Amino acid sequence: MEGAYRADHIGSLLRPAKLKEARSAFRSGAIGRRQLKAVEDRAIQLALEHQRQTGIEVFSDGEFRRSSFQNDLAESVEGYVESEAPSVVRVWQGPGGDPQEQGTHLVVGGKLRPKRRLTAEQTAFLNDHAPGPFKMTLPSANQFPAISYQEGLTNKFYPTRSDLLWEIVGILKAEVRALVNEGVSYIQIDAPRYSYFVDPKWRQQLRDMGQDPDDLLREAIRADNACLEGANRDGTTLAIHICRGNNQSKWYAEGGYEPIAEALFGSLNVDRFLLEYDTERAGTFEPLRFIPKNKMAVLGLVSTKDPTLETADELLRRIDEASKYVALERLALSPQCGFASTEAGNLLTEDQQWRKLERVVEVARRVWG
Repeated sequence: MEGAYRADHIGSLLRPAKLKEARSAFRSGAIGRRQLKAVEDRAIQLALEHQRQTGIEVFSDGEFRRSSFQNDLAESVEGYVESEAPSVVRVWQGPGGDPQEQGTHLVVGGKLRPKRRLTAEQTAFLNDHAPGPFKMTLPSANQFPAISYQEGLTNKFYPTRSDLLWEIVGILKAEVRALVNEGVSYIQIDAPRYSYFVDPKWRQQLRDMGQDPDDLLREAIRADNACLEGANRDGTTLAIHICRGNNQSKWYAEGGYEPIAEALFGSLNVDRFLLEYDTERAGTFEPLRFIPKNKMAVLGLVSTKDPTLETADELLRRIDEASKYVALERLALSPQCGFASTEAGNLLTEDQQWRKLERVVEVARRVWG
């Protein structure tokens, strides 16, 4: 089984204060890109060393060169424009910030044409500096028809959201192929959009928009599979991460995996499913019964939203419970999501972040050796 990686993590890490200050200075024009890159480089090197010290089994640059987990796409293509109206209004729940996030004002206002690779600089730096195997994360193509499509503008270039989706699939498929050719050992698709298909209120919203949630689910699976087409090579681990929203410790969806489990787990061409399981919002482990015997379930039992450190006994108990549905040798452990899906980060300290990753490693070693 490719890359067992029993102690895993989603990828994004809390941005250190110096990095946040440098990015703010860059946006204001106070420093140039070269100065920003020097700060990013140093912050990533320190984060890699912290990961090595925790014993985590696969490394990440913390997404320190990104303002959010998905913004590389808009920054890598022509065709995005600023809009006065937000592309989407999403009501968040939880402790951090304004509960009603207006969403991005960047929308598709022209034909998309790649200007550069999404992750070439990130991958090159990790190839030179990572102390072990590393993962590169990419947003699911399914994110963008929801957040980048504006009626009256985008439809002049892409008549339907589906047309935009498949344009973006082509861009991400090329990026995946490039990562495989560069020898990246772990490629992860981040796909929070699947949470819309488990939450009754979001399923109803889709119906209100004239869309069938089940048809959209089937198309979403086809799109993610198309992005990964041809990427199955020896030494390459393919994974998908599914959560219910993660922004300054807030969330926007809830519901167990049962409505999508059979279609999702049985059809997605990945080696690993990284699944949110830190609260009751994610439901029971029972839907894991649909995970094929040649694939792994990574249990996201450690919260990146709540600073409270989970006990080892609690995590061991829940792993034992999950093993009733998926054999223990096909399980692994991780946090439920990244610590900073956006640059702002979740409401905990860097020290609390590292303690949580150390707990993941500690428990993984006790279970799997």
